[in-house]
Amino acid sequence: MRTAYQYKLRPTKQQAQDIDKWLSMLCVQYNYLLADRFNWYEQNRCPVNACPLICYLPELRDNPDYYSQKKTLPKLKKTRPHYGEIYSQVLQDVVKRVKVNFDRLLKGDSNGKRSGRPRFKPRDRYRTFTYPQIKDGCLQGNLINLPMLGNIKVILHRAIPDGFKIKTASLTKKADGYYLTLSLEDATVTTIKPDFNPESITGIDVGLKEFLTTADGETVSIPQHYRKAQKRLRVIQKRVSRRKKGSKRRQKTVKQLGKQHKKVGDKRKDFHFKTANNLLKKYDVIAVEDLNIKGLCKTKLAKSILDAGWSSFLSILTNKAENAGLLVIPVKASGTSQDCSSCGVKVPKKLHERWHDCSNCGCSLDRDHNAAINLKIAQS
Repeated sequence: MRTAYQYKLRPTKQQAQDIDKWLSMLCVQYNYLLADRFNWYEQNRCPVNACPLICYLPELRDNPDYYSQKKTLPKLKKTRPHYGEIYSQVLQDVVKRVKVNFDRLLKGDSNGKRSGRPRFKPRDRYRTFTYPQIKDGCLQGNLINLPMLGNIKVILHRAIPDGFKIKTASLTKKADGYYLTLSLEDATVTTIKPDFNPESITGIDVGLKEFLTTADGETVSIPQHYRKAQKRLRVIQKRVSRRKKGSKRRQKTVKQLGKQHKKVGDKRKDFHFKTANNLLKKYDVIAVEDLNIKGLCKTKLAKSILDAGWSSFLSILTNKAENAGLLVIPVKASGTSQDCSSCGVKVPKKLHERWHDCSNCGCSLDRDHNAAINLKIAQS
């Protein structure tokens, strides 16, 4: 089983300067390697027997792949000695990042979905570097020993579980400081519970009136973190727009804006984790709607949907259920709000109609409650 824990770092001033310097140099190398791939692709993607009538013949060279770009690193350290200050495996990981991003453009991911053209990174947008391998025992008390950076103080707000081994370590610079993400691996495989309690099965319907409604009629109110913070965000954003580009005052205000956005994101994530924990304490099997959230975010309800964070919540709920040996089952969403949960007759309703009244059997309940019961019935 693989999981990840994130901790806040407290580096010294010198260590913080070294981390910023590494990020700046790695960003330059990332852009150079990506440009090298794009140059080859633009000059060599056309086959010999299908060239345009008017063209220039580029310099023929091999396709820059992962291994050929990796071989350029020793030469880089000779021509630019300051790159020798960066740990070798961290520098090699940049080559891997370029490979992954470029392959997604040409080949797609594991599901065959191709992403857009990778972007060149400005220095303030390159925020993470990774140690692909890290020694056992690197974490001693509240200090972690990172090669070429030394011992850095870590705020261990939770202990690493017994039996888990640290595989990789990533350092990320965020608006409010530096964070360490440890990728942990356990050799044991989580098994699904062999017998489920029939009374511990439910369906949940996510919405914008209430964040979710269970088949038992319980509701969780929607917090609307972003909308509550909009007034404060608007004030800071106006300050940013008034500052002169490139000035220190603008940089200071942009950092303040980033902190405010991160505060909103942290509140939302905390709400998602607590809600997922409460559900998994009560139920062994949870049926959820298989929604096209990406498509819904193109409608006029986009801001409210993104503020609720349905996709993030369902992902957290699924991952936590797998780790606990429980089940989260996606169910086709069509018809769950229109069909009667009592007799199955279709009762057409528009989006603004929030109450379900069935003229066939007399069933009368909230629209979201009706949908949650239909989800529970569909997976059982």
